[in-house]
Amino acid sequence: MKIRQALDDPDMSSDQVSRIISTEPVLSAQVLMLSNTPMFNRSSRKIEELKLAVSLLGFGVVKNIAISVGMKQLRDQQSHTGNSEQMEGLWTRSMRVAALACVLAKQRSKLSPDKAMVAGLLHDIGKFYILSRAHQYEGLFTSEEALWDLVDQWHVDIGAAILESWEVSDDIRTAVMDRKRADLPLTSRPCLTDVVAAADFLDAGFVKQSLDDLDWENVPVPLKNLQLDKPTTEAMMVDTRQEIAQILKIIA
Repeated sequence: MKIRQALDDPDMSSDQVSRIISTEPVLSAQVLMLSNTPMFNRSSRKIEELKLAVSLLGFGVVKNIAISVGMKQLRDQQSHTGNSEQMEGLWTRSMRVAALACVLAKQRSKLSPDKAMVAGLLHDIGKFYILSRAHQYEGLFTSEEALWDLVDQWHVDIGAAILESWEVSDDIRTAVMDRKRADLPLTSRPCLTDVVAAADFLDAGFVKQSLDDLDWENVPVPLKNLQLDKPTTEAMMVDTRQEIAQILKIIA
């Protein structure tokens, strides 16, 4: 929360942000590591100071790293529970949706790619929360099916409550809550909900590197708002493969 609030403060300097980041060793290491990758550091000079790393990466990237580190820590806390496999799968998919949302925002809208990435990372935060607590109440679940019934029923409302408590922006909260709605409006100006919904929908196709299983005569409204037909999406899937891989390095 301190890092998020600092990064949202327009008067906050890189020096102040770096001091806050330095209180979290895992985050500090991740920021320094990323600042020394070819994606961001095109010189031969190794960056060893957080202030320089923050200045190089920018606040948007640092915010994404902070959120991903926090979610990974939540996942890692469950490494010895019965839900660890589900948490790992949920985290992997959240990263993919985040990377795809970033690319969609950049290529098919005028929205902030950084914000789209954050929304993608957080789109299943309610499921994360339920799974992180489920091992404490094993007596409530007679089967894995019973657990996922609860997840499906409550994750949207719980996710919205978490994002509200974190003071996440309204458009990100709306994207998390509304991405599955069947009555999203047709528009020539796609919103963040469209981007996250489209990334969520297309994820399976991008994983398989095939879009043949999708019914392109009846695609969801968000794809129409982003003007994504099959040829356009297939071309984007090929053209952005390397970019998506680079984005995943940021948040992995």
